[in-house]
Amino acid sequence: MLSDMSKSTGKSRSEPANVLLPKEDDERDPTSGEAFTLPSSVAGSGTLDRLVETARDYAKASTAENTNKAYAADWKHFARWCRLKGTDPLPPSPEMIGLYLTDLAAPTNGHPALSVSTIDRRLSGLTWHYAQRGFTLDRKNRHIATVLAGIKRKHARPPVQKEAVLRDDILAMVSTLPYDLRGLRDRAILLIGYAGGLRRSEIVSLDFGKDDTPDSGGWIEILDDGAVLTLNAKTGWREVEIGRGSSEQTCPVHALEQWLQFARIDFGPVFVRTSRDGKRALDTRLSDKHVARLVKSTVLKSGIRSDMPEKERLALFSGHSLRAGLASSAEVDERYVQKHLGHASAEMTRRYQRRRDRFRLNLTKAAGL
Repeated sequence: MLSDMSKSTGKSRSEPANVLLPKEDDERDPTSGEAFTLPSSVAGSGTLDRLVETARDYAKASTAENTNKAYAADWKHFARWCRLKGTDPLPPSPEMIGLYLTDLAAPTNGHPALSVSTIDRRLSGLTWHYAQRGFTLDRKNRHIATVLAGIKRKHARPPVQKEAVLRDDILAMVSTLPYDLRGLRDRAILLIGYAGGLRRSEIVSLDFGKDDTPDSGGWIEILDDGAVLTLNAKTGWREVEIGRGSSEQTCPVHALEQWLQFARIDFGPVFVRTSRDGKRALDTRLSDKHVARLVKSTVLKSGIRSDMPEKERLALFSGHSLRAGLASSAEVDERYVQKHLGHASAEMTRRYQRRRDRFRLNLTKAAGL
């Protein structure tokens, strides 16, 4: 296999050996350019051109925005790597991709090695991009599969998990927020995100009503007993029920109502930017990065894990800490937590449970030992 790989480094399959640059469109995002066009035998028209544009929009929507950005960066990096090696990324060459993965895991240019999960994600990005260009990349090809298996066997490490925000933590975090308009918004974000076990993208994609905006990721309905969130999540549509809390100070639904009332929001995005003076809600939807920054800043202000240096504390927490916090704090049957988080398996839910009774079910004793 290695001898086959070495043979592939000399020439591209489709270009002479002296071609050092990939074709002009090799680094282009296929969902934003000519990957979706009319066949050469079909004459264009206003109607067909509009359908082509709509098809491109649907193609972009087939994966999440953050995934599209990551895949675009993956392809751009690979295309440049090919250029430096004197070859072309098109058509796909399993031999060259195997060498590319090797260079990511054991770089020779002094750059740090990538984690196994990032390398696997890079390969997924390449597979996706080749599919958009009409090629099939066989991940089971021996030049790819065996190299990747070796990388995983030699370099794989347990996943680095973010710290969970637990009950006392979330209460301390919201207590650092003021009661101006911006503070009301951020309090609602933290409490809704925590009680709903939501991803940060799910929080900011909420609209007030169904089909309010084209970029909506779901909507809310406030009832007497709580709020129902209908989410278009990674695993499909699901409903999340958030009941009212035991006091108004910690109730996520009350915090949401306060924000909606004082921000005068009755249509469109729920969580939006505010004016510089913090007295007026704007129309622009918040970025999901705001949730991560909010979690980190309130963690620092509240003194959580103050025994650690600030840099390490910031690295421990992220927007996902809210989701892990609910899974770790809710003292209910695991299956209810699994349904609430929208997980397909109980094993995935357990990955989020940073604090649980691991030996509640003792199979050793059950087996008679």
